Formats: sequence, C-alpha cells, structure tokens
Amino acid sequence: MDGYKRIPTAAGSMVDALALGRAFWQLTKPRVVALLVLTAWVGMMLASDGLPDLALMAVASLGIAMVSGAAAAFNHVLDQKIDARMARTRMRPLPTGRLSNGQAVSFAFALAAAGFVLLLVAVNALTAVLTLAGLFGYAVVYTVFLKRATPQNIVIGGVAGALPPVLGWTAMTGTVGAEALLLMMIIFTWTPPHFWALAIHRVDDYRRAGLPMLPVTHGIEFTRTLVLLYTVLLLAVCLLPYLVGMSGLLYLAGSLVLNLQFLHHAWRLKFAPRADTAIRTFRFSITHLMLLFLLLLVDHYLKFGPGALL
Repeated sequence: MDGYKRIPTAAGSMVDALALGRAFWQLTKPRVVALLVLTAWVGMMLASDGLPDLALMAVASLGIAMVSGAAAAFNHVLDQKIDARMARTRMRPLPTGRLSNGQAVSFAFALAAAGFVLLLVAVNALTAVLTLAGLFGYAVVYTVFLKRATPQNIVIGGVAGALPPVLGWTAMTGTVGAEALLLMMIIFTWTPPHFWALAIHRVDDYRRAGLPMLPVTHGIEFTRTLVLLYTVLLLAVCLLPYLVGMSGLLYLAGSLVLNLQFLHHAWRLKFAPRADTAIRTFRFSITHLMLLFLLLLVDHYLKFGPGALL
C-alpha cells in the first residue's frame, strides 16, 4: 500500500464543490444581507398605495442582494487579518484558507458588477448608483478607514447599512422620497445600540484585534450608557412615521411595544447586567428591526384597505 493515492471520485468532487460553494456563500454574510433585503423590500411596498410590480420587486431585490453580498465579500478580504485574531470570525473562509484572496476578490468584483448591471438595466440608474455607493461606503469608507480610526466608526458608517429602504423606494419610484429617508433614519438610529451591544459582549476580541471600538476606547460602562441613550432616541425616531401620517395606530402601538422592550434590554444592560445581557440585547435588536418593518408594512396596507392588494 506504500505510495497509495486516493483516486478522485464523483462523490468526492461533489463534496469538494459543495464545500467551495458554501465558502463563497459565507463570504456574502447571508443573514445580514437577508435583513437588508427585507428592509429594502418593505421600502418597495411602502412606495406604492397598491401592490407593486412583483417582477420588478424580485429583480430589484436580487440586484440589491448581489451588491450587498459583494460588499460583505470585500469586507472579508480587507478584514481577514483582523478576523484571524477574533474568536467570532476566525473560522471564516479566508482565515481558514478555504478560499484564496484571488478567489474572494474575483467573486466580489463579479457579484458587484452583475448586481449593478442588473439594477441599471432592469430597474433604474438611481437605484444602481445608490446601491454601488452603499457598497463603497461599507467596503471602503467603513472597513478601510472608519473601523480602524475612530470609536464612532459604526455611527458614521451606519449610513451605508441604513440605505436599503431608500434603495427599495427608488426602485419603485425612481426618486428619493421623504418617507424613504425617514425609514433610513430609523435604521441609522438603531445601528449603534445594536452593534455596541455585540461589541460589549465581544470586547476582548476587539481589544485583541486592536480595533478602536467604543467599549475598548471608552470602557464598557460608558458604552452601556450610550446604548441606553440611543435606545431612548430610537423610541422617539420610531414615532415619526405615525406623527407625519405615514402610518396608523397599529404601527404606533406595535412600535411602542417593541421599543419599550428594547429599552428594557438596554436598561438591564446598564443597571443590572449579567454575563449574557449584552448578547441578548444584540439578538433582540435584530428581532426588533424585523418586526418593526413588518408592522410598517401591515399598517400600510390596512390603511388603504384590502383592495390595495388587488
């Protein structure tokens, strides 16, 4: 048996192909992209009094997902040395060697180009350009500069992550409406308490990686205070859709329930923290945003009556 070499088989090739596909899939941060597409999708629905063009919605959602996935892939490439030093990210495809730099970069460029062309040809130029701007904001402005330069990185860089509802709106209308900017404001305000809760939970990771995240530079107590204050601000911002007549009582009631729950998590994080309080706050924040946008959607169609969906 000396010198025996395993003979490649069809089953082995299939396993290798699936592993490679899984690695490329992980590059796109699919759970993050899914949340972004959900908020974009709600923006599309809210831009119309009735049921929007479903084919246009599908194409726009796909294009936005592709460019967002490309932004995530560029983030993997640019942050791979940092990822290798952090417990949360060290098993990503690049630190583990499951993908090479060349493969990841080629994949990111191809995905970005395909998504941009799809939006440009099948949706409209404004949506294509704004989506590409979001990629640049996340992959370059945030990842390359802000993340490494200032503890306010997530606040300033949050603009890119807050763009999807605007992209959904422009996909349907070709213009940037005030309502779309209001949806963007909600996500922009939501981002700091969402991310800082995770940063508190993973503070040792960020310290080991040498990143100036707020809990590293200003301490955990200060960060807990800002999480609480931003959550109060978020509660106020989330009232605006009702106050400007964009939504009705259903949204108002649901928004208050969700934001008071978020506030409860933030209050406990500040005044009665346990080992799992920060990560529980982070996880609830994701549920909060998903349910908040779905409430906006349901309220919107109740406002126009059942016939709006026909």
